[in-house]
Amino acid sequence: MADMRVPADLAATLAAAVEEGSLEGAARVLHVTQPAVTQRIQALERTVGQVLLVRSRPVRATAAGMAVIRFARQIEDLDREVRVALDIESGQRATIAIAINGDSLATWFLGPLASLAEELSVSFHLHRADEERTADLLTDGTVAAAVTTRPDPVPGCTVTRLGEMRYAAYASRDFATRWFPDGASAMALEGAPVVDVDADDALQTRYLVAKGADPAAPPRHRIPGSVEMIRAIELGMGWGVLPPELAARSDALVELGGPAVTVPLHWQQWRVSSGLLDRVAAGIAQRAGALLAT
Repeated sequence: MADMRVPADLAATLAAAVEEGSLEGAARVLHVTQPAVTQRIQALERTVGQVLLVRSRPVRATAAGMAVIRFARQIEDLDREVRVALDIESGQRATIAIAINGDSLATWFLGPLASLAEELSVSFHLHRADEERTADLLTDGTVAAAVTTRPDPVPGCTVTRLGEMRYAAYASRDFATRWFPDGASAMALEGAPVVDVDADDALQTRYLVAKGADPAAPPRHRIPGSVEMIRAIELGMGWGVLPPELAARSDALVELGGPAVTVPLHWQQWRVSSGLLDRVAAGIAQRAGALLAT
C-alpha cells in the first residue's frame, strides 16, 4: 500500500462523474462508454481501497473521493501550465481559479489581480463565497487558492496570513434619526432592523454582541451581495456593518459609532509545485500587506 499511486486518468474520470452528476454524463464528456466509466471508477476504488463515489442521483463524492478529485484538478492545472510554458498550446493562457469573499472583491482584491493578469498573462476565474466558506471550495478542488478566515491549512494546502479587514456599522441618515435619536445603544439596536448578506453573515451579530445587545432581538433582512446590501441600507431597510472603503462611496450613509469589527484574512493554496501559483500568491500577499490592517 505504501507504493500505491493514484492514476491520473482514473482520478479525472471520477472528477468528470461528479462534475456531470452521473456516469452517463462523464461518458459523454470523456468520449467513452458508460461501462468504461464504471470500470475505471471501480478500478480506482480498488486501488485506494475506499469507496469514492456515492451512486446517488446526482452522484456525489465521498470525503476520500473529494481528495482524489482535488488531485485530478491539480494535475489538470499543472498540465495546462506546462503546455502554456512550452508553447504547446499556442495562444492559450494559464487559468487559476480563486475563491474570494464579496467584500474583498469589492474593495482591495481586484487591483492586484488586474496587475498580475497583465504581468503573468494569466486568466483568473473567481468564485465568490462568504469568507467562512471559501475554504470549502479548496477542499472540493473547485479552486486552486482562496482568501479565507481559516488560519489552519486545508488538507493539502499552505496558508499565509494577509491581514485584517476592518468594518464599521452604518445606516442611512433618515434611518439613524428614526431608530437611533440618542445613539446606537443596546436597547435601540435590539429594536432596529438589521441587513445581513445571508445566514452565514456574522458581522452584524458580532457588532450587536460587542454593544451588549441581544442579537436574536432585532428583525433581520437578508440581501445577498455587497453592492445590494449597501443599496438596502441606503434605502433605509436597516443598518449593517460595512468596510469603510465601500461606505465612503455613498453620501447617504452615516457611521453609527461603537467598536470596529475586524476579520482576519488568509491566503490558502494547493501545496503543488507551481511557479505561476506561487507568483500570484506573492503578488496578492504584497498588495494585501499594503492595503489591509496588520
